This record gives sequence, structure tokens and C-alpha cells, in this order.
Amino acid sequence: MTASGQRSETSPTMESPTAMRRLLSADMVERDGCPFDPPPGVRERRGKGSVQPLKLLNGASGWLVTGLDEARTVLSDVRFSSDRVRHRDATQLQAHEVEQMATTAAPEVESRTDGMFVFMDPPEHTRLRRPLTGWFTVRRMRALESRIREIAVEHIEAMRAAGAEADLVPAYALPIPSLAICELLGVDYADRAEFQERTAIALNSNTSDDERARAGLELYGFIQELVAAKRAKSADDLLSGLVHDADPPLTDAQLVDVALVLLGAGHETTANMLGLGTFALLENPDQLAALRADPALLDNTVEELLRYLSIIQMGVSRVATEDITVAGVEIPAGSTMIIATPEVNRDPRHWSDPDRLDVRRSRTSHLAFGHGVHQCLGQQLARVEMQVGLGELFTRLPNLRLAVPADQVPLRNEMLIFGVHSLPVTWA
Repeated sequence: MTASGQRSETSPTMESPTAMRRLLSADMVERDGCPFDPPPGVRERRGKGSVQPLKLLNGASGWLVTGLDEARTVLSDVRFSSDRVRHRDATQLQAHEVEQMATTAAPEVESRTDGMFVFMDPPEHTRLRRPLTGWFTVRRMRALESRIREIAVEHIEAMRAAGAEADLVPAYALPIPSLAICELLGVDYADRAEFQERTAIALNSNTSDDERARAGLELYGFIQELVAAKRAKSADDLLSGLVHDADPPLTDAQLVDVALVLLGAGHETTANMLGLGTFALLENPDQLAALRADPALLDNTVEELLRYLSIIQMGVSRVATEDITVAGVEIPAGSTMIIATPEVNRDPRHWSDPDRLDVRRSRTSHLAFGHGVHQCLGQQLARVEMQVGLGELFTRLPNLRLAVPADQVPLRNEMLIFGVHSLPVTWA
């Protein structure tokens, strides 16, 4: 399948992998010391209020939310909007747009015709998300588990066949969620290499803006052709279900957007959790030993890694649609609220010794998957991918360890989603 396509200019796009980094000072994004702790600029704000003013490098002002209860409030209160078409989100503005805000009215939009439901409010969000929920139930994800296990084992055996060292990111962490998304969307086996290649370039910060833009357009065209194929011949996959069963029907443009949302939300996030989660366990040998001694801790280990690592750095934002008070702080209408997920998930009011990785910690309600109506649709899939991916990796490669000193592992400090660019490992 060859691909070429053009995206509508009237709907919001998924963020560039480096977009948020351009808006925040280095100390708010780049991690020092322990690579698993929140950045120093975020850590220094602990104890200084759960809602704090934040100045962005584009000249806009916003509010940083560092408390768990306050983050839940912002993410569940309908007065905080996700709609980036009707409301000016400061994290999406260029400097000249910030300067014009006082004199330019926000656009008036009667209805949204795109499919970027993560940037919508109900009822538009509800209409697009509802047909998807049945595809992400625990039952369906468990049914997919055996295929995910096959993918994991195939890639472990391929690493072993190639020698005793590998870069775990391209060899293992990236293919698992990529191929799982292929299974869900119904990408033909013959087209999966092309799909993975386009996706890898579009989500890679090491490529130029032009290369990413070109790969993004090619990926958009690829999915356009996939939608057309599903219209012509239905199959037992998510995209076919949306094409033929959605009521009211979705347009081709909406279908492509929905597929891109699922790809962006479910591919890079899980890949980085697999890479960074492996790194964290290797750097905490007592916790890895506890998991090896008691495999029943695997589910708990995944939840603790999700809390402890919190790879969505500053990517979740909302806009206040009216004057609101949060934690005693007066938030004016039009203000952008930015959730500091790494700090929220270490709120000392909710976790004892929150900066410690503890795979035996009692399972708690973290915000790694968000909260409210926008809580991650694919969270059960992500859990299965992590449980299978980490479980098979440490079972089949019992001598797994880093092949380089820990301080030589390149971190994704410039990225919206934190992780490692590569993870050289050996099992000799």
C-alpha cells in the first residue's frame, strides 16, 4: 500500500514530539541525577502549593497543577475545556498569537467536523469516543494478549539469534505496541512494515521537522487508503467496526483522525514505558529481584512503574471557561491549566516515600492514564502490553543487564513523552 494524503487545516493536530519542550525552561523538562525523578524545576515546587502560576516561553501565563486531588478536579470539572478549536490553550500558541490575544476574539465554531476527540468536549467527544469503548474492554484486551505474547517472544528470539546485545528500544519496545495497533486497526500483514516505518519517523524527534511532516502526511494517506479498503471489504477489526457500525456514521476524515489519535496515544506511550520501565528495574535490582522471586507481583509492578515514571511530562492541559477557584486559588476564565503528571503521581499526601520505586506498594489510583471523560481509552491494552512485555523479557533473558553505564543511556529530555532514545542491553 503506498500512501499520500493531505490533512484538513481546520482541525487541531497531535502535538509535535518536541512541542512542549519549546515552551518550558530546561529545568522544567530535563531530568538530572536520577533519570526517573521529575525534573528539578518541578521537584523544587513541591510544598509550595498544589496550583502555582507558570510562565511559558511563548510569553503566555498559565497554572501548573502539582497535587493529585487538584489534578482530578481540573480533569473532571466540565468548566475546564479540552476543546482547542473553541478555546485558546496557551500551550498551543506562538509568541505573536499570545500578543494578539487581548485584541482578537476566540473563533466561534458551531460544530466540529474533525475526529480529534481528545481535543473535544462532550457531546462531540462522547459521540466519537462511544463507538470505541467496546473495542478496549478488559475481555477484548485479554483476547489480544496471546497475540501480544507471540509478538514479544518473536522479538526476544530475534534478539538472541542476532547475538548477545541489542538496543531494546527498536528491537523490542517499539514493535510490541506498533504491531498491537496493527492488529486492532486491521492493517494487512503485507503493509505492516510500511506502517511501522512511517509511524517511527512521524514520532521521532531525531528527524527534522520537514521529515516528520512528510512522514505524517504519508501516514495520513496510508490510513486514508486503509479506511477505503475497510469500506470496500469489512473485517473483524476496530476500523471496520467504525466504518460500518458507527451511528451516526463517521466521515472518512473523522475516521482517519480517530485512527491517528489511537496511534499517537497508544504507540509511543507504551513503547517508552517498556524501555524506561526496563531501565528502572535494572537500576533497582532489589525491586527486580522481588519480581523475579514472586511473578505474582507483575501486575503490581506495572502499576507502580506507571506511577513512578509518569512519562507524560506536561502534555495534559485544560482551559478554564469561567472564573473558578481551585485549592483556594482564583483561576480567571481563559486560563490554561497544565497538569504536572510526574509530580502529581508523587503527591506526598497520597503516597508515603513517593520518590521510591516499590513493586510491593499497595495498588493506588494514579493519574498516569488521566482522569475524567478523557481518561485513556487504551489503558487496559497498555497494561497488557507492559505485563506481557516485561514478564517475557525478564523470564526469557534472566541475565539481562545494561551494556553501558547508566549515565550513558540517552534520555528523551526534549520530548513531550519522556523515555529513553535507546537502551543498550546484554544478556551474555
